[in-house]
Amino acid sequence: MDPQHRQARAFAPASVGNIGVGFDLLGHVIDGPRDLATVRLVDEPGVRVDAVRGEVRGIESIPLEAEANTAGRALMALREALGLTQGFAVELDKGIPLGSGLGGSAASCVAALVAANALLEQPLSREALYPFALEGEWASTHSRQGDNVGPMLVGGIALATPTRLLRLDAPDWLHCVAIRPDLVLETRHARAVLAEPYPLAQVVAHSTHLALFLTGLARADAAMIGEGLRDILVEPRRAPLIPGFAAVKQAALDHGALGASISGGGPSCFAWFATRDAAEAALPAMVEGFAAAGHAARGYVSRVAGPRAEVTEMQ
Repeated sequence: MDPQHRQARAFAPASVGNIGVGFDLLGHVIDGPRDLATVRLVDEPGVRVDAVRGEVRGIESIPLEAEANTAGRALMALREALGLTQGFAVELDKGIPLGSGLGGSAASCVAALVAANALLEQPLSREALYPFALEGEWASTHSRQGDNVGPMLVGGIALATPTRLLRLDAPDWLHCVAIRPDLVLETRHARAVLAEPYPLAQVVAHSTHLALFLTGLARADAAMIGEGLRDILVEPRRAPLIPGFAAVKQAALDHGALGASISGGGPSCFAWFATRDAAEAALPAMVEGFAAAGHAARGYVSRVAGPRAEVTEMQ
């Protein structure tokens, strides 16, 4: 451990998991709501979660038991892997609601890992932190998908497989609108509707979209990105769980979106645009789509190549 610093604070941004076409593989961060984690070195071994604060929905359900908490479980995995003798005490300040589809459970995990990593004598790379973040996600979802923790660690768009974390290039002109309605949709419930198998032809068509999408990103080709940004696997099954989704998506497309879909497991929705002006023009209409269904909503406009988690303070 670094003897000069006993405490570090870090933030992790919200994220758009899946990006529609990349279920459990792709995600990107947004410059909007964020979680903060303060991690302190303690002499006793182990990890403890001392506090969870914030004015966000679902905060009362976040466990203080380290193994059941995404941040606590990630730090436990980090300690065990590195054979650390000292322990960690963590406090979380939540800014991203749970069950919103913006990576609320992942952000606490990543912020805690980035803060703890800064206290090590030899900090690990962001890619080396990735397995511990996946382990932290298990506490919330009972799965180890990296589409939220991955982009939070490296920023921008990430390809996050079970064994690899790669940041992908994103043109500066790409902007996202993320709309968070005042609804809760638990990730486990959103995954349950995907249990039935898919026809092979549908999987092949979806793979075509994914290939076009990734190639469009690599070439900074807006038309190709739009051609690929079409989720024909997950969205049709999850859309009925989100009142107002169809109107929100149509509003985005009517304002020139390259594509639009569900953020993560929902209920938040997102759309990509080729300019910031187009994104800002679409935001009110997308919010109104939820309002017409009887649900208040809040929107965010951000570059797709958004910020990664970072340390903000050390003592």
